[in-house]
Amino acid sequence: MRESSRSQSVTQTVNGSHSLTIRGYSLAKGMGVGKHIASESFSVGGYDWAIYFYPDGKNPEDNAAYVSVFIALASEGSDVRALFELTLLDQSDHRPKHKVHSHFDRSLDTGPYTLKYRGSMWGYKRFFKRTLLESSTFLKNDCLKINCTVGVVVSAMDSSRLQSVHVPQSDIGVHFGMLLENEEGSDVTFNVSGVKFPAHKLVMAARSSVFEKEIFDGIEEDNPEIVITDMEPDVFKALLHFIYRDTLMEGVDSLNSSSSSSETLAAKLLAAADKYLLPRLRLMCESVLCKDISVTSVSNILALADRHHATDLKSVCLKFAAENLLGTPLYTLLFVFCFFCLFCPHALYLVFNNMISSF
Repeated sequence: MRESSRSQSVTQTVNGSHSLTIRGYSLAKGMGVGKHIASESFSVGGYDWAIYFYPDGKNPEDNAAYVSVFIALASEGSDVRALFELTLLDQSDHRPKHKVHSHFDRSLDTGPYTLKYRGSMWGYKRFFKRTLLESSTFLKNDCLKINCTVGVVVSAMDSSRLQSVHVPQSDIGVHFGMLLENEEGSDVTFNVSGVKFPAHKLVMAARSSVFEKEIFDGIEEDNPEIVITDMEPDVFKALLHFIYRDTLMEGVDSLNSSSSSSETLAAKLLAAADKYLLPRLRLMCESVLCKDISVTSVSNILALADRHHATDLKSVCLKFAAENLLGTPLYTLLFVFCFFCLFCPHALYLVFNNMISSF
């Protein structure tokens, strides 16, 4: 009897892209040869990467005649093989012609670039002559836009079979949501400002240790009703939606620009998540509120984050305040300062501490 087997090695790239916008190019000029503006790090193929833009160039011998652009390995790694592409966007409104430096269309006799260690870079010291750049449509309203694509080379044995079984995404939230809507088997009622919400003891207790204690230690068997006086019915409805479906109710992520950040449904739901110890819901609300941060709203949102233990949102607010408040008009700065003094003095200390550390 003769036995045979086979295997297949597949080498391919895991691709990802990142866009860097540089506003205030004219102010960045003169920062010095070899000094760069770095993008936020982004992840591709299990590694972190960053774009480095050198307004005065990277090479001292060029006497700041060129701008330089590089892609750097920003996480630990050794012998990371990858392909790269850098694109300077032409911001012309009529038939833009982008400037593209690509490693993807390499000839067959040259393989991927190998980065030996963290901080290794690929790019161009003479990416663009500065005099030409400054008179071109690549620079518009003192702004440059750079796109970067990284393709990390990975190899693996392909052990896939011709037959496969598709497993759909979990729909447990849909079924629990129907249980809530149909009120089938409900055995506890929440009275919120006169509006009654039927629910299920075991579901509520399983999701929140606070509800668990209230349900099993705080209500009578013959009158299974819990009265909630510090929450609006709409907020409690959104809270129930999360508890049963593990998603945000429609409308929570809608921010009304005419109302204060603390008056939005997301802000009120954040307070509920803090009260009932629902960390995932708290993070969801933090993510929504994060989109509303501005010079005029940061003090309000920071106070909210500090009050309801929203540490990630607080960090974003502090970073934004440290980077943006120094350049605001005096009357706006005074308003923000007074708000901090009255409602959130501890956060004011954190803001100034962040400002000092950023210099």
